[in-house]
Amino acid sequence: MRTDAITLKQLRTLKTVAQTGSLTRAASILNQTPPTIHSQIKNLEATVGQPLLTRGTGGGGFSPTPAGDALLIAAHRIDANLSQAEQQLAALFKGLTGHVVLGTVSTAKYFAPRLVRQLQDAVPDIEVELRIANRSEVIAALDRGEYDLAIMGRPPRRTMNQALPLGPHPHGIVLRPDHPLARQDGYDPAALLMETFLSREDGSGTRILMERFIDRLAEGHRPKRVVMQSNETIKQAVIAGLGVGFLSLHTVHDELADGRLTLLRGQGFPIMRHWYLLYGSTEGTEPSKAAQRCAREIEALNGTFLPQVSG
Repeated sequence: MRTDAITLKQLRTLKTVAQTGSLTRAASILNQTPPTIHSQIKNLEATVGQPLLTRGTGGGGFSPTPAGDALLIAAHRIDANLSQAEQQLAALFKGLTGHVVLGTVSTAKYFAPRLVRQLQDAVPDIEVELRIANRSEVIAALDRGEYDLAIMGRPPRRTMNQALPLGPHPHGIVLRPDHPLARQDGYDPAALLMETFLSREDGSGTRILMERFIDRLAEGHRPKRVVMQSNETIKQAVIAGLGVGFLSLHTVHDELADGRLTLLRGQGFPIMRHWYLLYGSTEGTEPSKAAQRCAREIEALNGTFLPQVSG
């Protein structure tokens, strides 16, 4: 028996003849001619090597043989699987199910897990995969089409038409609570520039913003910098007294709340930027329906997943 030669058309013909008991009625239902129906059955019987239908005595209707019954069970299972696949495909098309890769810059890791949990509650049939990298790596992954959605600070100019503002993103300088600058309502720029700035690596959005701040403040003076690879390392280094840190205030929520760190106060602080959601690749390809649905859910949250900054 060559099961790979069996066609869906033959199985549907067998089902219809078995249900109606008549080649003529089956032909009418399937919009075929009786000779075509007869040919389909004969070809199927030749493929399986056994008769599949038998005719009742005295010219009665057709009924399945034991071999026909076995094949009809398989045919019903196939139809059920195809029906289930049809429903799944329709759900995918409507964005009701699917797999979405959400990429975020490393600074967003302080709220991204909470956001993913909220998405799981809102769209439980969509699997959301979270990936975290620095800004330059996120942009490169978008270029390669590896992310369906991405969250970062101000995105590249070429992607602004695909960017949705999510909420405020404050930055500032964090200090040890006993630092001399921490006791001032304002700050002396010259004194600040004497400090060691603990800096994120090249490619970090926080590093870019810090350099712009120093350029506006320094007028040619370059303060000492120590590069560190993560916000956590910078926070611990500030607590240890190695320098001052320029960080997203969303990364220091807990340390400000419990008094391990404090903020430099004065005109221009906090430096306010925004979080953005990017959807689709930088080539402008259409995001999947599931990604579009997740984007709508994230927009509807209206930034409630962002940490509330105090201190």
